[in-house]
Amino acid sequence: MSKQITIIGAGLVGSLLAALLGKRGYQVNVYERRADIRNANISAGKSINMACSTRGWKALDLVGAGDKVRKAAIAMNGRMMHGIDESLTFQPYGKENEAIYSISRAGLNQILIDHADEYENVNFQFEHKCIDIDLDRTIASFELNDNETKYVESDLIFGTDGAFSAVRSVMQKLKHFNFSQEYISHDYKELSIEAKNGEFQMEKHALHIWPRGSHMLIALPNPDGSFTCTLFLPYEGENSFEKLNNESEIEAFFKSKFPDAFKLIPNLIELFNENPTSPLVIIKCFPWSYKGKVTLIGDASHGIVPFYGQGMNAGFEDVSILNELMDQHGDNWIELFQEFENSRKPDADAIADLALKNFIEMRDLVGQEWFLKRKKIERALYETFPERFIPQYSMVSFTNTPYSEAVRKGNQQDLILDELVNKEDILDIIERGDFKSFVETNHMIPN
Repeated sequence: MSKQITIIGAGLVGSLLAALLGKRGYQVNVYERRADIRNANISAGKSINMACSTRGWKALDLVGAGDKVRKAAIAMNGRMMHGIDESLTFQPYGKENEAIYSISRAGLNQILIDHADEYENVNFQFEHKCIDIDLDRTIASFELNDNETKYVESDLIFGTDGAFSAVRSVMQKLKHFNFSQEYISHDYKELSIEAKNGEFQMEKHALHIWPRGSHMLIALPNPDGSFTCTLFLPYEGENSFEKLNNESEIEAFFKSKFPDAFKLIPNLIELFNENPTSPLVIIKCFPWSYKGKVTLIGDASHGIVPFYGQGMNAGFEDVSILNELMDQHGDNWIELFQEFENSRKPDADAIADLALKNFIEMRDLVGQEWFLKRKKIERALYETFPERFIPQYSMVSFTNTPYSEAVRKGNQQDLILDELVNKEDILDIIERGDFKSFVETNHMIPN
């Protein structure tokens, strides 16, 4: 049995994996380049709130941390669209009681580190910057604060150190290692809407979106009554971060594009200038493992943009799948890692593509009349034929359907929706209660 396991990266996936491996009896050492987040003064500016959904809860419950996280999370039952005229339109995500859950990245990370730390066989070491890996001898080299170098030998190394993984940078030098890094044309900046007298200033149980074509603002609720907001703008060109260089330009932009949000952020200029502008990157690579000794999981192997709320959920699902494969393969890590990467890679690519597609939906489409009509039809199909028609968003967020299968089924559904949305009186048919017979008579959904 491989007893000594090194995890590099104590972020969300690394700390969850540490809890799983600790629970399974392995001796686990987790190394993190940052200081202990539990003791640090968390600076705002680089965190998009997490949206936990079914895949995430499955993994959290697997390690016994689900209930701890639920106490710190807020249900979001749908999208609340904010028009330029300050009008509000609500779109439910799924059926009643189907919700995604807002939680701060830092808060969740603290919970998971604490949870994993409860195991005597799990040890966290902070301020250890990984500078090299000897892949064949499974020796990790770390630079400490005093410039001393520390060498750690173990049986297995997991790289859970994010999109700019030090572990992956070593693997990239291997023959036949495929790697791509794509920055999208948009950057992001964190802002916040504070509570007023301890109360939420907008609907608490919604993900708020200000869709504006080439750009958008979103806001997710926090337990203290505040909202973590994220502004997504092109980094250059018209309506871009490049153009917002002084107080008057920033104010004029927000007043014209997000008038209701502008009224709720009195410290807008301060936040805008203090918080960094950060890029958004898509990472794809393969293979994810080396000789059953070293493997990448989470963003280190498949970094995606945040527009489907699935980056964390996909990383957590990696941990669930690893757990199932450990049950099947025991300590045959070569076979285990090969099956993991071969089965998981198509799903990782699928959610990367879906996340980019959802960005276009969120910023361009959600406020358009034809799109709202399409969503009403989709909802009617889901409610009328719950066993035969599950919308793609619901498959991704509220089931454990493989992402690649959700893409395949979603493409089939698009054909059905395209046909129905072009029928002028379809909303009247739904209103009259004739929808079920209409769909069945026209054989629009396969049995």
